[in-house]
Amino acid sequence: MYYNDYNRVHEEDPIITNNFRVDGAEAATGKRKKNAGVKIAALCLACALVGGAVGGAAVHFLPGGGQTTLYEGTHTPVAVTMSSTSTDQVLTIPQIYANNVGSTVGITTELVTTNFWGQPVKSAAAGSGFVVTQDGYILTNYHVIAGASSIKVAFVDGTTYDAALVGGEEANDIAVLKIEAAGLTPVTLGDSDNLVVGEQVAAIGNPLGELTYTLTAGYVSAKDRSITMENGEIMNMIQTDTAINSGNSGGPLFNMYGQVVGITSAKYSSSASSSNASIEGIGFAIPINDVKDMVKSIMENGYVTGKPNVGILMNDVSSDATQRYGIPAGAYVEAVLEGSCGEKAGLKTGDVITAVGDTAVTSSDQLKSIVKNYKAGDTVSFTIYRGGKTQTLSIVLDENNKEREQAMSQLQQSYQNTQQQQSSAQHQQQGGYSWPFGFGW
Repeated sequence: MYYNDYNRVHEEDPIITNNFRVDGAEAATGKRKKNAGVKIAALCLACALVGGAVGGAAVHFLPGGGQTTLYEGTHTPVAVTMSSTSTDQVLTIPQIYANNVGSTVGITTELVTTNFWGQPVKSAAAGSGFVVTQDGYILTNYHVIAGASSIKVAFVDGTTYDAALVGGEEANDIAVLKIEAAGLTPVTLGDSDNLVVGEQVAAIGNPLGELTYTLTAGYVSAKDRSITMENGEIMNMIQTDTAINSGNSGGPLFNMYGQVVGITSAKYSSSASSSNASIEGIGFAIPINDVKDMVKSIMENGYVTGKPNVGILMNDVSSDATQRYGIPAGAYVEAVLEGSCGEKAGLKTGDVITAVGDTAVTSSDQLKSIVKNYKAGDTVSFTIYRGGKTQTLSIVLDENNKEREQAMSQLQQSYQNTQQQQSSAQHQQQGGYSWPFGFGW
């Protein structure tokens, strides 16, 4: 190892060690050449390094003789002063952390699922979140609390609370929790539209569910990335090289003014195949401007108001049906909710929706993406294919409130039960046996 003389503090008192002697060598005594002590020290270091492998000679420290010198340096500790900081001035990374770590929470959830044998199975999950009001409203990702039977939040001072789910928005991956607390310190929400590529950002979160209140920092790598999530939803995202790992989900992404400009949500990862290289430095956050109004709506109403709903269950038209029967690509209507705007407009099971307004529809996901651009109460024209003919229906979109979500959930369960019964009956007629839920085919 080589050391140069840059940044050494020669004025300080050195730490002095005495002569070294290697077994089998004569002790260093008397006067030697000017650099003899340094050369012997280097030899001893080499012996120490190889000694573990080849059983080299022992090293002894003996009094008297020459000197070898280790230099120590000192510096003033980093000062983190918060008394003069405000959200209209650039902060240091330590200031951002000190100012906001008390507003960031670790979230743990308990999940109860049913296994193949119908037995309840408990599991746990972890994520992050942050305080948005003094009276205990906390923002996180929807996927952090999805399916949770209980939710707990923990603060950096060790205080923990049971949290209740106020409401969530799966399509935009946000959820609002409430704890019974007062006098909390909320974060300050910033303007994500003002971010520029190359701007520095920082995140505080709970990576791996264990490394609580971890700070990571990086830069805005790109804006307005359209990212397809695991559930098929396409979301607008901020791309960043800030380290975002499992457990960071739901935590805050700060600009250098200490304002939250995003909700850390996802990390791009490679396939499990060993042939693919590991992918690092590609993380994503939900722009805070995209969800500010939704968060307020959830806090006030328990759900996001104004979201449109058609009242149908749908699927893609199979390529086989397109090629064999000439049915156009589109969203195939599998069921229609009684009393919904879809039923009132004349949609029926078996219809294929091929366009919304002037925009062609080739899949059910595309239909959902297009309809999301409208609001409840808007009048929209649907082009459908029915019985070999094309026609247009005018639909006044319903609001997707809690009652509608419950009704759609019941419709889906009823539809699945019917499909399972029909599949079982068909299979038994063919002399086979069907396991429940489609297993064993």
